[in-house]
Amino acid sequence: MTDRRTADQVPVGGPVAPGLDALFDARSVAVVGASDDRNKLAGRVLALLTGSGFDGTVHPVNPRRDTVQGLPSFPSVAALPEVPDLAVVIVPADAVEAAVVECAVAGVRVAVVTSAGFAETGAAGAAVQRRMADAARRAGMRLLGPNCLGAVNSASRLCASFSATFVRGLPTPGPVGVVSQSGAYGGHVLHLAGVRGLGVRYWLTTGNEADIDVAEGIRWMAERDDVSVILAYVEGVSDGARFVDALRAAHRTRTPVVVLRTGSSRAGGRAAASHTGAFTGSDAVFDRVLAEYGAHRARTIEEQLDVVYACSRGIPAPGRRLGVVTVSGGVGAQICDAADRYGLELPELPEAARERVTALLPYATVANPVDTTANILQRTDVLTAAVETIFSRRTYDTLVAFFTTVLLNADTAAAVLSAMTDALAYRAGETVAICMIAEPETVAAFERAGCLVFEDPDRVVRAVAALAGFAEAFARPVPPPSAVTLPTTVLRGPFDQPTARSVLANAGIPVLPIETAGSADDAVAAAGRLGYPVVVKAVSPDVEHFSDAGGVALALETADQVRAAFDQVTTSVRRSHPDAHVTGVAVSPMARAGGVETIVGVSRDPVFGPVVLLGLGGVYVETLGDTVTRLAPVDDDGARAMIDELRGSALLTGSRGRPAADIGALATALVRLSEFAVEHPEVVSAEVNPLVVWTDGAAALDTVVTTGSEQDGRP
Repeated sequence: MTDRRTADQVPVGGPVAPGLDALFDARSVAVVGASDDRNKLAGRVLALLTGSGFDGTVHPVNPRRDTVQGLPSFPSVAALPEVPDLAVVIVPADAVEAAVVECAVAGVRVAVVTSAGFAETGAAGAAVQRRMADAARRAGMRLLGPNCLGAVNSASRLCASFSATFVRGLPTPGPVGVVSQSGAYGGHVLHLAGVRGLGVRYWLTTGNEADIDVAEGIRWMAERDDVSVILAYVEGVSDGARFVDALRAAHRTRTPVVVLRTGSSRAGGRAAASHTGAFTGSDAVFDRVLAEYGAHRARTIEEQLDVVYACSRGIPAPGRRLGVVTVSGGVGAQICDAADRYGLELPELPEAARERVTALLPYATVANPVDTTANILQRTDVLTAAVETIFSRRTYDTLVAFFTTVLLNADTAAAVLSAMTDALAYRAGETVAICMIAEPETVAAFERAGCLVFEDPDRVVRAVAALAGFAEAFARPVPPPSAVTLPTTVLRGPFDQPTARSVLANAGIPVLPIETAGSADDAVAAAGRLGYPVVVKAVSPDVEHFSDAGGVALALETADQVRAAFDQVTTSVRRSHPDAHVTGVAVSPMARAGGVETIVGVSRDPVFGPVVLLGLGGVYVETLGDTVTRLAPVDDDGARAMIDELRGSALLTGSRGRPAADIGALATALVRLSEFAVEHPEVVSAEVNPLVVWTDGAAALDTVVTTGSEQDGRP
């Protein structure tokens, strides 16, 4: 049945085809391992392919049978009457590698491996998976999986999957694309999308991602004219740069990406790794990546489907100004709370509009929300006039109308629909969302009229906020691909404090002058050259926080104080860190008074690479918890945006009569440090804490630089 050549014996074929056209546009499919029993997974794949309306050719491959489910069966892929575009491999794990090699040798364009038992099981399985990927790559064949549930193109009726989700039929083609690392999640959310009335055109599950991954799925779908929103499920990202490129493509085509990602907890991370062999990376950095490139992170399936539904209707939310019309004051208050929670504004109606609506609704509370009470449903002409008035003032970007259960009455529903349809003619791009419980035909009628429909007030506000978030994200540029070039010099640690300061000074970080001293006399001489008052700090590559170890003496005014401080700080550090190699002290001028203490730093995320951090508080940064991060490098605009995002940014921009700090100097330090991290991939982390920012300049007072050589024992 299978070719016995190994991966390295597969002849080199054509170049690997970019994109997923070969998968989703396949016109001939082989099912390797096809079973005659439709209740078995290998039988279900064939049954779904032939029973879903796919009009391409389907070939069972099973050497033990002449026919399978009424179709001629072939002993091998090589024996097929044509080279199939796509092969679905569903055989036991120990036979998969040979089957993939056979497909590669035969010239198959894409192989879908649904079988499990590879990287998710450990090192041995990962080795087999790598060999399969190598064989596919050599032959120019794409590989989906292993350990996946395949793919579906509902428009062409191609179902390359055994998921039970498709037993009742394929989804209705629509503007939604689904890409999921987990096959089970992909099937589950697809079913719920169908219940919600969402049309899904492409469905892709990537499993262990030996070749095709979630990032490629997102990018391919983002560049399709027939996809307007992408639902993605991610357990881990193996290639951060490729994932970022996919989000950049979605931003360029203004395609919303709604991501649900597991692994935020320690237990969740372990579960994700054991499920698909995923590398989870930092959850906080993942969040930052989504925010920078305009994707929305959902925390629940319900939220993910709500946001996808809102996006799929093609209804923009140009801003965050929310107007509310409600028949219930209590629910109006709930909507106000939700608006605050999700970052929406509730501007008051302009005075002229309030007067007009009050004249129409003398029994109503006319503010925002406009509480019409249920009486409005008896005078739908007044409802039309009131909503027209609200639209005419162009005060709101979105209008939410809460009608509770009253539209379960068919006559009332028809009257309100007519009233709202008349009023909608006066809108100028505003989003309209109806919150109600009604019969399916009423819901569909409101949707046809151009409204979003939800049952729960919190959910409608959350979805509207997501729409506003996408509008904001698509209006701003994303960070361009890094143009930083790597230097020829590689840094090798460990670095003591003076050396670290020198390294960062060379990178463009402003620092105070510093001299090292191996004796008390040398320290006194250095202080004389630098000018009093001075700071004396112990020097050791083995200690990170010298103030905690008693290794710092401040505001020294005389030679005698410097001499005493030399003995004091070196003795304290040796006592608190007996194994530390203390080489002497560093002497610096005492920083001038005033200024704002900040922390700037970079670290290296295992998936996305260097990340730059800014925080307030100096030594109190962990207590205050006021920090922001970005992928490195950042430019001046990105650095200033980081400063603006700090909760305590007013300390830097000026407040309560306090002068503004030198924002330009702080932004420049962030830019230079971020570029330093990109230029030196051997640097694992670098920290300046504090970087004091005055009204005219900034300076690093304490610095730490750590390279990979310190962590892996290299010289």
